[in-house]
Amino acid sequence: MRLDGRALLLALVLAFLPPATPTAAKPATTPVESGVLLLDIKGGIGPATREYVERGLAHAASRHAAAVVLRIDTPGGLDAATRDINQAILASAVPVIGWVAPEGARAASAGTYILYACHVAAMAPATSLGAATPVALGAIPPPAPGDKGDKDKDGDGGTGTLERKVTNDAIAYLRTLAELRGRNVAFAEAAVRDAATMTASQAVASGAVDFIARDTDALLRGADGRSVRLRGGQVTLHVAGQPVTAFAPDWRNRLLAVITEPTVAYLLLLVGLYGLVFEGFNPGVLFPGVTGAVCLLLALYALQVLPVNYAGVALIVLGVALMAAEFAMPTFGSLGIGGVAALVAGSLILFDTDVPGFGVSGQLIAGIALASAAAFMTLAWLAMRARRRPVVTGIEELVGHLAIADADFQGHGNVRIRGEIWQAESTMPVRAGEPVRVQALDGLVLKVTPAGSIPP
Repeated sequence: MRLDGRALLLALVLAFLPPATPTAAKPATTPVESGVLLLDIKGGIGPATREYVERGLAHAASRHAAAVVLRIDTPGGLDAATRDINQAILASAVPVIGWVAPEGARAASAGTYILYACHVAAMAPATSLGAATPVALGAIPPPAPGDKGDKDKDGDGGTGTLERKVTNDAIAYLRTLAELRGRNVAFAEAAVRDAATMTASQAVASGAVDFIARDTDALLRGADGRSVRLRGGQVTLHVAGQPVTAFAPDWRNRLLAVITEPTVAYLLLLVGLYGLVFEGFNPGVLFPGVTGAVCLLLALYALQVLPVNYAGVALIVLGVALMAAEFAMPTFGSLGIGGVAALVAGSLILFDTDVPGFGVSGQLIAGIALASAAAFMTLAWLAMRARRRPVVTGIEELVGHLAIADADFQGHGNVRIRGEIWQAESTMPVRAGEPVRVQALDGLVLKVTPAGSIPP
């Protein structure tokens, strides 16, 4: 009994003691930086570019990359997409190195804003920077009621005042980026106000960019050891010799890049409209209707993120509708010609072609206009030709054919034609069994004449 009491006492003591710390536990470690991620910004900057850069920066942060390199070669692009990209760069948890490359590339217009937003800026030899004047960098707001004085002062309906507002806003934006990164503020203002440009050597000498790098190895060596400011504080770059991994766009980004190409969006719109028109004239075929509906939805999605003039969209729809009406009720070209004119006018003003990289080729518009005109003219000619041909279906086909009189008659009688007995009228006497020729129809009565009285 004593042993049981001691055992019980020992158990109670052990129950109230704090648990022992496991010896196998290891302190958490900070993830090791993993290489450099390379993103390519090439061509016009639009919604697809914005999504690609945002995904790339998020991916770099998730894998704790040492840095992200934005290789830039662009003529410019949309203001909304550019500002979204810059916001992503400014909020990035990973240092971003902007690099205008390869040799012969440029960071014009929107590319200048992106390069200035990067933590480190470099250029390859034989590249250029600048020309950042805002050309349709977004919708110009309508004049406010208080802007009447500006309107009278300018004498241009307020356009000059609004342009100055947009330009001054762009100057302030680029100056802010230049001050944040410690770069040439005077060039930032000149690039917007006077569309100033610089070569790579001039940009380095003036402090617009940090250094010149011919290739990625030279770029990483030039950036190594530099101190940059992230949201979490100052960070020193250790990127020399780091492996560089290219970040490729996924299928969704590639699809978005294709359908938001202005030419592709324009063609999708036309294919969609023509497909629905063809289905309307041939109900039940299904394939043109389904294809047209899909293309039209894709076109509408693309148009909502592009700099589109909706008057141009309305004119294109009107033009296709007028040509369809020409097919349905030929008007000897009146509706068709108006439709082609509306189609061409809408195509020309559909996109704001002042935005670099966003526009539709004039040759493509001319080709589509000629093809549409040729199509409706061909159909109109076929319709006119069909009108001249004798009717080959229905009771109208009986006109011109021979019938046989059932009995003698003058005035009203009966004739046989194609095994059927029809009522007939003749102003001339007809004998039984005599062949007669049908001249016209009056309801269900055939107007006939003895075949021997007129030439066949």
